[in-house]
Amino acid sequence: MSEYILETRNLTKHYGGVHALEEASFAIRKGEHVAIMGDNGAGKSTFVRQITGVERPTRGEIHFDGQKVEFAGPIEAREAGIEAVFQTLALADHLDVPDNLFLGREKTKWNWLGPFRRLDYKAMHADTLAALEKTGVKIPSIRNTIQYMSGGQRQCVAIARTATFHSKLTIMDEPTAALGVQETAQVENIVRTLKEQGEPLILISHNMRQVMDLCDRIVVFRRGRICANLIAKDVTGEEVVAYITGAKTQPDYSVEGAV
Repeated sequence: MSEYILETRNLTKHYGGVHALEEASFAIRKGEHVAIMGDNGAGKSTFVRQITGVERPTRGEIHFDGQKVEFAGPIEAREAGIEAVFQTLALADHLDVPDNLFLGREKTKWNWLGPFRRLDYKAMHADTLAALEKTGVKIPSIRNTIQYMSGGQRQCVAIARTATFHSKLTIMDEPTAALGVQETAQVENIVRTLKEQGEPLILISHNMRQVMDLCDRIVVFRRGRICANLIAKDVTGEEVVAYITGAKTQPDYSVEGAV
């Protein structure tokens, strides 16, 4: 069995003449938390779209949980165990917490009745409470609709959704970009809880303090390429910024060289 939950080998994505991603070889170990950093347009979002099945790469390979995969879409990636929390959150404002957690994956009962089966609200309610407890999310009432929740509570619901379905890998894209100090602290505590439980996570963030506090490694993208692979405890924020801007380069940025 591979020690890595996810590996990409020479992952490349071209949009016509635009080379958005070039030869990206990346790996994350089981239980490891890795930050992806880079300036706007560096290739971070393009990379995530490839590994979550939103887009198909131009070339290269993706290996997940020890097997080579070619996701036809986000649903296949999600079914394989990759859960992503994007900035848009993809929550339905008029639904409550259990309905959002199980949106598109509702639990049913009386399945022997075929098309006449019913939603199993009791089971979804119990699983929602378990997911919130697992991630340490505090919601006053899970029956409240999303539209009446704060930005931090919304973000926490989106994160708890990953725990509900026992994801093998969680990806968070700028999870605290639009949050205040208190709400940011709550989300960061959830990330720490996932770390304690040995669940791997990829964090895309511009928040240097957050990355240094929460992640084991930092992978820097620049102009569509991975330009640095750093041990978080061994570098300073100034050094990371130097890699992001191109003022400093790392001759050997192989995964093996940094883990």
